[in-house]
Formats: sequence, structure tokens, C-alpha cells
Amino acid sequence: MATTTRMLRLRPLLTRHNAPIQCLRRQQSTFADLQHSMTTRKIAPIFEDLSPQTSHRLAITLADYLPRTTPPSTLAPTDPAQILPIPHHLIYFEPTKPSSEMLPDGTNPDQSPGPPFTRRMWAGGRVLYNQEAPLTLSGQRGVCAEFIRNVDVKGKEGEEKLFVRIERRLALASKDEVEQQAAAANSEQEKLDLHHRVRQRLWRDSDTDFGPASVLETRNIVFLHPSAAPSQAPADGVGKKSKILRPTHKPTWSHTILPDPKLLFRFSALTFNAHAIHLDPVYCREVEGHRERLFHGPLSFVFMMEMLKKQLPSGKGIKSVEYRNLAPLYCGEEVKFCGTETGDGKWEVWTETPDGGVAVKGSVVVA
Repeated sequence: MATTTRMLRLRPLLTRHNAPIQCLRRQQSTFADLQHSMTTRKIAPIFEDLSPQTSHRLAITLADYLPRTTPPSTLAPTDPAQILPIPHHLIYFEPTKPSSEMLPDGTNPDQSPGPPFTRRMWAGGRVLYNQEAPLTLSGQRGVCAEFIRNVDVKGKEGEEKLFVRIERRLALASKDEVEQQAAAANSEQEKLDLHHRVRQRLWRDSDTDFGPASVLETRNIVFLHPSAAPSQAPADGVGKKSKILRPTHKPTWSHTILPDPKLLFRFSALTFNAHAIHLDPVYCREVEGHRERLFHGPLSFVFMMEMLKKQLPSGKGIKSVEYRNLAPLYCGEEVKFCGTETGDGKWEVWTETPDGGVAVKGSVVVA
């Protein structure tokens, strides 16, 4: 009897002792399932006609914010076609979904892990340009195949951040793919066959192997809990408030702009991006906890590349870029773009906050 009583008293202690282990196992199992489900997710390819009109509109949008830049007065011809300018690929091949299919904050559900990771931030990325086979704005139909390469979780329980690495492969559509699109419009099976064909043609095991693609872009998106503090840097990965990061180089060139609502709205429109964090100041303050609308992460990338191109001698082109978003930038507050050459064909570029901290940091290889 005494032995039985002693065992009954020990059971609660054993249960409490093992609870953290069981919780950790459940957590690990959940994230393993999530990684498998996301990396095997079949995202529909995006077809788009490579018209110079979209690039033309971006050039006009940026002209007032760039030094020594005159807005283009006429639309470029499709014959002879110009090469798709770096970094204008960002405004092509964006998902075009009905509003009813978007998430409540206006973002794309294809890339989302779902609750509780409902806050989304652009943590950075990498772009590789195939200079031997660039896309041209000839009016031909292009295609983008999108894959989720990896999902990683960082941070302690209850404060996890989910990092989703998205790979986008941009190429000209094949003749068969263009023809099959017509049949796919009225047949769900034809649509599935077309999606499979495109993914099979463009996928490569290596994320640096172009295959038939002209642009390889990696987008690193971090998803957070709704309660996560807005002051946390998206790239720190540990859930702690980040210190101000100072530049490690002196710039040989710099340019400062004052982003306004018109710039943010136009870039959102060009990228077909309805994320409320760039458009709705009330949403930013009351839901996301930011003081103002956020300057787009990829828009910093656009300005850094546009400024760098002005520094390069004739005949030099951008081969690859890797960058990280480290701190938020806001509408109505000065943003400073900087850069310097650090070696033969190597450049460091960065974007500064009004207090001189680094908000975006990038490395560029020039061919």
C-alpha cells in the first residue's frame, strides 16, 4: 500500500519533469511537418508578356528621386528590343490573384505558413543575372516558376520566427507552354499538366544553376507572431531588440531621398502588392505597431542598384547581388543610399536610416 501511494505521488512529478521534453518534441515535429508541406507546395507559374510599358512606368516613377535623371519621354520599341534593365525584374511576374484569395493584410497566401505566423517582413535576398541570356522587352511571353527552397525556425518557444526562402526562376516561355496556355484556360487537367511542365523545365537542384532561366532570384521572407515587437530586426533570428548597426565603409557615393506616399503607392501598384503595411498608416500603427508606412524592402534594392549603375564604367554590368534588410525605413523620413568599391569587381552598397544606422546591407559582383 505504501509503495502504491508513493508511486501515485511521484507521477505528477514525472509528468511535470517530462513536459518540456514532450513540448519540444511536439514543436520540432510541427516545424518538420511545416517544412515538408511548404517545400513541396506546388505554386502555379506566372506568365507575363515582356512589354517595355511596365519598365517604362518604373523609370518614370523613379526619375524624380534619382540624381541627373530625366524621365523617359517615349516608350521603348519592342524591335529592336532593349534588355530588361537591372533591377526591373522585380515589377514583372508578380502573382495576380482575386482579392478574395489574398490574406487579410493583402499578402500572397502561396508563401505564407499560416497562423500563428501572420506578420510578414522581407528579410533580404539574392539575385543572379544570366548575362549570356538576358530577358529582353520584346513583347514575348515570359514565365516565372516559384519554389520554396527552405523553411527554418529560429527563436525560443512563443517567440519563433519562421524564415521562408523563396526561389523564383525567370525565363522565356517555350512555344509548347504558350500553346498549352490556351487549352489550360478551360481544362483543370491541362492547367495541372502545364504547371508540371514548367516546373520540370526550370527547376534545378542547385540554386546557382540557371538552366534556361535568365534571372534567379531568392527572396528571404520572415514570418512572425502578431505580438512580435516591430523594433526587432527581421534578420536577427533570435527575437532580441537589435542595436544600431553602423556602416563599416566610408561611401564613395551617396544619395538621399524623402519617400512620400506617392512613391510607395506607385511601387506597390507596379508590383501588384496590396500589403497594407506600405499603404495604410492606421493599419501600420494599430496592427503592426509601426509609426508610419514602411518603405518597401525591394524598393531599397531598386534604388541601390539604380545608383550603383550610375557609378559603373561603360561595359560593366551587375552579375550578382546579395542583401539583407536589417531595420525598417519609413515614409516621410529620409533614406540615404550609399556605396563603395571594395575590390576588383566587388562593391558594398547599403541604405541608412535618418540616424545613420544601416537598414539594408548588400554585396555586389560586377562582371
